[in-house]
Amino acid sequence: MPSPAERFSAARARQADASSHLAAFRDGYDFPLDDFQVRACQALEEGQGVLVAAPTGSGKTVVGEFAVHLALAEGRKCFYTTPIKALSNQKYADLVARYGSDRVGLLTGDNTINGEADVVVMTTEVLRNMLYAGSHTLGGLGYVVMDEVHYLSDRFRGAVWEEVIIHLPESVRLVSLSATVSNAEEFGEWLVTVRGDTAIVVEEHRPVPLWQHVMVGTRLFDLFVAHENGQSVDDEQKSVNPELVRIARDEERFTRVGDRRPGRGGKRPRSQSTPSRTDVVERLEREALLPSIMFIFSRVGCDAAVAQCLRFGLRLNTPAERLEVRTFVEDRCADLPDEDLGVLGYHEWLDGLTRGIAAHHAGMLPTFKEVVEELFQRGLVKMVFATETLALGINMPARSVVLEKLVKWNGETHADVTPGEYTQLTGRAGRRGIDVEGHAVVLWQHSLDPGAVAGLASTRTYPLRSSFRPSYNMAVNLVGGVGRHTAREILESSFAQFQADRAVVGLSRQVRKGEEALKGYREAMVCHLGDFEGYADLRRALKDREADLSRQGATQRKAAAAASLESLQVGDVIRVPSGRRSGLAIVLDPGVGGNEGPRPVVLTSERQVARLSMVDFPSPVEPIDRLRVPKAFNPRSPQMRRDLAATLRSRVPDEGGKPRRSKARAEAADDAEIARLRLAIRQHPCHGCAEREDHARWAERYHRLLRETRQLEERVEARTNTIARTFDRVCGLLESLGYLDGDSVTPDGERLGRLYTELDLLAAECVRDGLWSGLTPPELAACVSALSFESRSSDDDASPRLPNGKVRDVLAETVRTWGRLDRVEKDHGLAFLREPDVGFAWTAYRWASGASLDLVLREADLTAGDFVRSTKQLMDLLGQVGQAAGERDPELRKAADAAVDALRHGVVAYSSVG
Repeated sequence: MPSPAERFSAARARQADASSHLAAFRDGYDFPLDDFQVRACQALEEGQGVLVAAPTGSGKTVVGEFAVHLALAEGRKCFYTTPIKALSNQKYADLVARYGSDRVGLLTGDNTINGEADVVVMTTEVLRNMLYAGSHTLGGLGYVVMDEVHYLSDRFRGAVWEEVIIHLPESVRLVSLSATVSNAEEFGEWLVTVRGDTAIVVEEHRPVPLWQHVMVGTRLFDLFVAHENGQSVDDEQKSVNPELVRIARDEERFTRVGDRRPGRGGKRPRSQSTPSRTDVVERLEREALLPSIMFIFSRVGCDAAVAQCLRFGLRLNTPAERLEVRTFVEDRCADLPDEDLGVLGYHEWLDGLTRGIAAHHAGMLPTFKEVVEELFQRGLVKMVFATETLALGINMPARSVVLEKLVKWNGETHADVTPGEYTQLTGRAGRRGIDVEGHAVVLWQHSLDPGAVAGLASTRTYPLRSSFRPSYNMAVNLVGGVGRHTAREILESSFAQFQADRAVVGLSRQVRKGEEALKGYREAMVCHLGDFEGYADLRRALKDREADLSRQGATQRKAAAAASLESLQVGDVIRVPSGRRSGLAIVLDPGVGGNEGPRPVVLTSERQVARLSMVDFPSPVEPIDRLRVPKAFNPRSPQMRRDLAATLRSRVPDEGGKPRRSKARAEAADDAEIARLRLAIRQHPCHGCAEREDHARWAERYHRLLRETRQLEERVEARTNTIARTFDRVCGLLESLGYLDGDSVTPDGERLGRLYTELDLLAAECVRDGLWSGLTPPELAACVSALSFESRSSDDDASPRLPNGKVRDVLAETVRTWGRLDRVEKDHGLAFLREPDVGFAWTAYRWASGASLDLVLREADLTAGDFVRSTKQLMDLLGQVGQAAGERDPELRKAADAAVDALRHGVVAYSSVG
């Protein structure tokens, strides 16, 4: 029973809550807020920034929406940032539905809708660019929501998140929404250092429980078995289903070479099959686990899966749903040019949609992806085959998620899915407010280890690691805005440096412990006869010199031995120095020409035929005699072996070898440095100490620990001020090229500050050198594409098609310019600029010249999605080039604007998502 004081306090709290902005905000939802949502919203209303780390689907965006509510209630602005344009479009639609189109805007680079609204949804890059440009749109900004803030670990784009967090005005309250990460507290501590008072709200509980399964053939097994007493426990405490363990063991026995013996009970083990994609869909439908997303880590695989389902005759929609889908799709795609529908695969795509089946991957036309997303959310698409890009923020929760494989191509090699990736992918299973539970299904594959799957499902380790580094564009914008010294200090406040500094703390502690131990070792090796440390140095120098000579000698002896074996001939009598075949032998076949070096076949004096190798000859071999081997000699004939071996023994008695001083010892004895060191050791006072070897053992420990401590110190030095030192090198390079002049930004530097491409410095050099001046719009599009495009796979043997005339010369000069900058980078210890890629030049030229989509795609061997995305990226860079050209080169600016217009037609003009 609460005390009167507690009841009074609770009543006051209820009264305060009733009059708060949070109370009004809650009324707008038809479900009660979870505790973590309430705590985060309360902290925000109290004037704190907030970091919310919670599982996918837990509703953390509610906190971001409360920031919007607060901003509107206070008469201030709120920016809602997302990592990708598709998510921006989705969030824009959500907020428009809630607050109306007059109060909500959208800025994604492609689209500008009501950009001066009270609430603006934008990609994080757009906000970064606004901060550097000092945009007037920032006026009155009170809140910034950074959705999917864990993107800052992305090695290509992650730096943008840190730039925004660091550069936002102090008056702006930051709402950071992250997936569950294992170091949320560390990230929160950094936010406190750069943003001030920040509440850290971590929620690990999923609002919808997730069940884990493995599908073997057409059977669905639970991955974990229930606790013995029936109590609910965490995955870490559950046991792997013993039936799956047995299946895996039987599979291993079945595939083992030669093992076809019956198992227990006289039954033979049988191979377990990987479920077909149609089997999976049918089973999920029977188990009422649709809608579902099956992750297939291949675009081609996703499209093939849809085709397989269509050939199999699967239909997941009712006739009424099929009609609703067809009406919706035809309305959404009405503006697509009729002549492009065939090349886009529209009719096959629509057939799949009407049946409730679709693919979703980056190779699809953006409009097609949007339609799939909307239909899935409306329950009119029941089965989606997707690549992992779908897991990056798009709101498409499902009742179940299927992982076809636990290995994926990461751009360089086939790698195992990480626990973090597994958590993110399966996190889409279970729709809040719709499903009482979600289901994750892993398909059986050959050599699948149920224990490993259980480990993926149980591990909660998903650390957030900064990928921040200062770029050329960032450097000129920072120096121009706050000066070089302050810019350096700002960069030292990055999360990357914060994490490095925390690591340095641990390393420094180890260094201090090592230094304390070194003092003790130094005292233990003190000798009353003299400087034992100097004596130990002499002994170690002698040991190192002998080891060097030994290594040199071994290498030389190995080469000499190989050469001597290659010179052997049939009939040579040799002495095998060691091993089971030691003694006299006669060469039957020199064995030259193999990949493993010479491997002679010999007959020993004991009548054995053996093939020898380099291992049998640590030193060169020399023939000691020569016997005639009959041409008809057959090594398989016992009689012939006996006769030849008898001749060998009678002709060359095996007297053994006289022991010879090894060459290594001979070299050591002849080496002047070794002689000098030995003499110095004998003459040293400590050489005569009775406790010499005890002191020597302490000296050896001292030397080993000293080496380890020095290595730790080097690591500390490497991590201390790493970001600032990189910034210094960047500024040094920019100063050498005339983009910076001490603490000032030159006019060329100002142009560089308007170029946000990965190849920012190369673009700036091309503008400054007039490389792109005088080109027609299609030619300019072709040449600039070399800086915006990057092939998904490299084919060194392929020579991309290029337009004739100026384009070839300009692209060649662009590559030469990159080579010059690459050398300059190396001189300054940097490596930021990748080589330009001319693989899209012909496509850009043709499309800007008005070629049809069918022709362009056939010539380019690109998917429609890749083509549209690459064209949008090129248009974005052309816009930046036009801005950078400015008044210095009005013709280039005009050509850049015209090139953007020339590219904006057909499916590119219609597609709203980049």
